[in-house]
Amino acid sequence: MPLLERSAWYDIARDTNWTPKYVEVDELFPPDQSDPYGIPVAEWETFDEPYKVSYREYVSVQREKDAGAYSVKAALARSSYYEDADPAYLSMLKLHYGAIALSEYAACQSDARMTRFSKAPGMRNMATFGMLDELRHGQIQLYFPHQLVSLDRQFDWAHQAHHSKNWAAIAGRHALDDVMMTRDSVTTSIMLNFAFETGLTNIQMIGLSADAANMGDFTFSNLITSIQSDEARHAQIGTPVLEIMVRNGRKAEAQQAVDIAFWRIHRIFAILTGIPMDYWIPLEKRDRSFKEYMTEFVGEQFERQLLDLGLERPWYWDIFLEDVGTHHHCQAAATWAWRNTLWWNPTGNVGPRERAWLEEKYPGWNDTFGKAWDVIIDNLVEGRTERTLPETLPIVCNMSQIPICAIPGNGWNVKDWPLEYEGRLYHFNSEIDRWVFEQEPERYRGHMTLVDRFLAGHILPPDLGGALAYMSLQPGEMGDDAHGYAWVDAYRETRRAAE
Repeated sequence: MPLLERSAWYDIARDTNWTPKYVEVDELFPPDQSDPYGIPVAEWETFDEPYKVSYREYVSVQREKDAGAYSVKAALARSSYYEDADPAYLSMLKLHYGAIALSEYAACQSDARMTRFSKAPGMRNMATFGMLDELRHGQIQLYFPHQLVSLDRQFDWAHQAHHSKNWAAIAGRHALDDVMMTRDSVTTSIMLNFAFETGLTNIQMIGLSADAANMGDFTFSNLITSIQSDEARHAQIGTPVLEIMVRNGRKAEAQQAVDIAFWRIHRIFAILTGIPMDYWIPLEKRDRSFKEYMTEFVGEQFERQLLDLGLERPWYWDIFLEDVGTHHHCQAAATWAWRNTLWWNPTGNVGPRERAWLEEKYPGWNDTFGKAWDVIIDNLVEGRTERTLPETLPIVCNMSQIPICAIPGNGWNVKDWPLEYEGRLYHFNSEIDRWVFEQEPERYRGHMTLVDRFLAGHILPPDLGGALAYMSLQPGEMGDDAHGYAWVDAYRETRRAAE
């Protein structure tokens, strides 16, 4: 076989379907795990992955990727880069590792479910490689920040975050468990491999890799590039699944799965990626704005992929396109205001030059989000830092698990989208979040947000201190302004000169 061209034996090697003799097909492939849509096995056998790889090739390529990433890390280990790095950039790393590292391990289970329960032999084959990919991603993104724990104990949250009841971790788990952990193998593939990895992963990996390279952090840049090359391959599992679904009259179900997952992950990724890109990276090192990345990689490329597969744009597409220019600005102010509830140090970093850049990239920023920051800046200039810290918890969306907020300024339009279901009143940050709940209310009805837990008496004492303890935040781990409010100095000087 090694003497043959791969094309001569590949299909035979991976087409491992068989007719069971000792059990029924539904016992071997339970419909609730394998295929609740009733698509014939013969159709699943047409699954044809666009990215073909043998195990021998996979191991060889992965070995080279690991050698490249680890060798760069080793070569730069003696440098004092992280000791001298911009504190806000380090916050980006803390947020990324805490949010992503153990999420990769969770994705192993998603791919394992496809490997075991998929009726498509090609899908089982590709999911096996995907499972190995995610295992590697989890390991490498725990190993890299481990060396930084001695520099700053917040880096320990790379491992701790998903084991905690921190509100940001709860939000991430709520979305990822929905998309990756609690669906059948077919729906999981559509939601994870297509809507998540094909639709949004490029923003996280490509954008942050470019920003890291601009910052001179070639260790992280190489790490992310190494991971993204894996994602680009196993993300393709979802494409032939969607083709089979559409061809067999299941377009509506496939469309709904894409619409739910895409919105859910977007709302979380806007925080994870949008805020660092537009606020934390030093002005001279920024590659592009978050909106510019989203416009290219999602607004154009992902839209084209949807249409090519015979699907439609999500019904909320116009709302989404507007949201990429607003939502992460809302959450930038919200996360900074509740900074002591985080495992990283956000920065305001809205000095005059930064505001000019934000106004250029997001026309109208000064008359909206800028007005909220004006109040914060005025308090900081006058030495009233305590007024910029929270005294209670915000109202939280029952779907996204993040604070309900909206565009401030003269056009202040914050709105709750409530829904009463089985005697309980739920609150949502948008009509889309409420729509997701309405599709399967029995799936979401029992979950309690952090605020629900507070009101139910689960957090004691019932105050902010009790909430911080509930979230496992210890002294030295609670977030504060990454730059020590140094970005406010320009405003102090302007006010002093005016006097």
